Amino acid sequence: MRLPVADSTALREHTVWLLRRHRRALGLVLGLHALAALAGLAGPWLLGRIVDAVAAGTTGAFVDRSAAALVAAVLAQTVAIRYAQRASRVLGETVFAELREEFVTTVTRLPLSVVERAGTGDLLGRTTNDIDRAQHSVRFGVPRILVTSATVLLTVAAAIAVDWRVALALFVGLPTLLLATRWYLRRATAGYLRESAAYATLNGTISESVEGARTIDALGLGRRRRDRIDADQREAFAAESRTLFLRTVLFPGVDVSFVLPIVATLLWGAYLVSAGLSTVGAVTTIAVYALQLRHPIGELIYWLDEIQVGATSLARIIGVRDVAPDRTTGPDRPSGEQVVATELRYAYREGHDVLHGIDLTLRPGERLAVVGPSGAGKSTLGRMLAGIHPPTGGEVGIDGVRLVDLPLEELRGHVALVTQEHHVFVGTLADNLRLARPEADDDELRRALAAVDALAWVQALPEGLATEVGSGGLTLTPAQAQQVALARLVLLDPHTLVLDEATSLLDPRAARHLEQSLSRVLAGRTVVAIAHRLYTAHDADRVAVVDDGRISEIGPHDELVAAGGEYAALWHSWQQD
Repeated sequence: MRLPVADSTALREHTVWLLRRHRRALGLVLGLHALAALAGLAGPWLLGRIVDAVAAGTTGAFVDRSAAALVAAVLAQTVAIRYAQRASRVLGETVFAELREEFVTTVTRLPLSVVERAGTGDLLGRTTNDIDRAQHSVRFGVPRILVTSATVLLTVAAAIAVDWRVALALFVGLPTLLLATRWYLRRATAGYLRESAAYATLNGTISESVEGARTIDALGLGRRRRDRIDADQREAFAAESRTLFLRTVLFPGVDVSFVLPIVATLLWGAYLVSAGLSTVGAVTTIAVYALQLRHPIGELIYWLDEIQVGATSLARIIGVRDVAPDRTTGPDRPSGEQVVATELRYAYREGHDVLHGIDLTLRPGERLAVVGPSGAGKSTLGRMLAGIHPPTGGEVGIDGVRLVDLPLEELRGHVALVTQEHHVFVGTLADNLRLARPEADDDELRRALAAVDALAWVQALPEGLATEVGSGGLTLTPAQAQQVALARLVLLDPHTLVLDEATSLLDPRAARHLEQSLSRVLAGRTVVAIAHRLYTAHDADRVAVVDDGRISEIGPHDELVAAGGEYAALWHSWQQD
């Protein structure tokens, strides 16, 4: 599955909305650049006047005044360009900041089921390569296209005002320019979409290979992963080669369209001067204008190419908004705390169920341990019980209200999940903890840390709760990061907790002590502990054995051991180890 890409209509509407939202700042940018362009047009015009005046006979004072006016025009152009560029940068940064914040807000609201099916590569590509490309276009491309377009129009208008007959030569290169750009634009969008998708796939393959390096090495999958990366690189190379070919056709056509007006102006102008229909000064002025047009038109074509890249990236960024929600909030709210799963089924791929008709009732306040072999469906069951994914069959509810019918903010007040995966965000340790409850004071944070045996090492830090952690700050060990995640759970204070091997990164002795501390803190709450260390099952009120997506056994530890079934075999094997 790939995340959606916005179509041309949505992209155009979003771009127009951005421009309208910042129309004042955009007007200031255009106004300043227009002043700079007008000041730049004064030079060729004054030069033409000097040529005609010298040819007709003039005084040194006239030449001096014209030269002074030329210097003043250059100075005015310099000042206008300085402030115009500053206004362009401010506008670009402002627009991009809003775009980035909107994207982050959208991404953090994506359904986890969609993110998991899409894989890491696509989302990683949109949050890195696409953001960078869109950033470049928004900061520089949009203002420069508007400015260069205005400069070209003003220059052509000035040339026509000087002598419209000579100015006709400026349009000689227009057919070549239009043909080259039209040919390019009709093919560029598809080419750059392919390129972005290829790099997203390559990023995902490389990141997944790095993260799973130990598994790859253990299973001898190195050659297979290298072959996969090589195939992805070949596709990225082919996609890049395609867009490079498009540019190799575009730029020579553009260069020809630059040369033709200059040559035509000189030849046509010479004829008009010889026929007495124009002056040498007018031809000089328009020839200089033709030379001046090379830079804005060249920049315009360059940015048209860059805008294609940026527009493709922007379409991928705003396309994330089109991801449909995986749940719809209903009007009912639970009054109790009993979680019940009925005929629960789930499939990551249609037609391939990993859970098969599970019925399970969690007794309020009990501790249920879920055990079983790897790949049996334990973690998937935990996600269903926490309302992470909507089931593909059956339902999970609290007192008859389905979990997926509750708003996410309210759902997490009832049921919360902590896995062996965790993340430390950039900021202070207190900021990381307050993600669970923003209004918590420092004393509440310390009590939560004490509940997970983390208070001692936090107090030993130079700045305690104010210590900066994450990228650029203090690097927490995996065990410390896991304790922070568990402390967030204590602060969140839901009535039902799902712990998916939440102490797996701690050594067995520390994990045992932490689980005993958590048991005291979480007394009276319903706890579902998915465990690979069977002492967790020994301490539980009930044990559910999951095998091949079904609950094969459920009951107290002693009863299951006495029954001599699958759990008993696991228990005796674990004791021997």
